[in-house]
Amino acid sequence: MNLYQIKTDQFAGPFEKLLELIEGKKLEITELNLASVIDDFLRYLEELKKNNPTGAQKSEKEVRLLADFIVVAARLLLIKSRTLMPSLELTQEEETDIKDLEKRLKFYQEFKPAMMIIKNMYTSKNRSVSRPLFFGRPAIFYPSQNLNVSLLNNAMNNIFETLKQLNLEFQTLESSLIKLEEKIEEIILKVQEGIKNFGHLIKEKSRREVVVMFLALLHLLREQTIEVEQNEGFGDIRIKKI
Repeated sequence: MNLYQIKTDQFAGPFEKLLELIEGKKLEITELNLASVIDDFLRYLEELKKNNPTGAQKSEKEVRLLADFIVVAARLLLIKSRTLMPSLELTQEEETDIKDLEKRLKFYQEFKPAMMIIKNMYTSKNRSVSRPLFFGRPAIFYPSQNLNVSLLNNAMNNIFETLKQLNLEFQTLESSLIKLEEKIEEIILKVQEGIKNFGHLIKEKSRREVVVMFLALLHLLREQTIEVEQNEGFGDIRIKKI
């Protein structure tokens, strides 16, 4: 069955196209006879009912078309109201509805050609997609046509900057490992001096030092050099040397 078409003296075409023209101000909405549009659509629904022998239960397509029509018709009436009464102040939700309609129509316009291509490929059982350049060509590297020395230079600079960043991260990691050994010795020394609470060990230390200190504590615990005790969740950790 064909798509629902709107037919007026000024314009004939799909419903989505009508809205696109309205938003582009190529067709004044005050010139449209919304009543004739609704009547045309209701006659279309009557044709759907004739194709539905049961009559008691609407078909899925009929329900979907009716829902789409009501949503778009509501936005049309809103746009028409603002056109007839420029001083009319709309709510934030109403403004959002109009902008959403514009956004959806733009998406529909952009994606419809691609949708038709995919549909034709599916119906023709040609369900593989490739760049036309590669059809019947050897599987080798094909540089872009806009490739030049400047682009290659920028690409190489980006690679060098990435390598520098990786080197800095490696140096930071290496520094953290050395720091971990120092913190292991510090915990052992502090426990021997009588400090039993982890909170005292990390007092006035930076966040990075606290993290390394906690890793050192876990290392000593794994090596069974110390025992720890925590009486409540998120409470202080008591340390005991074995």
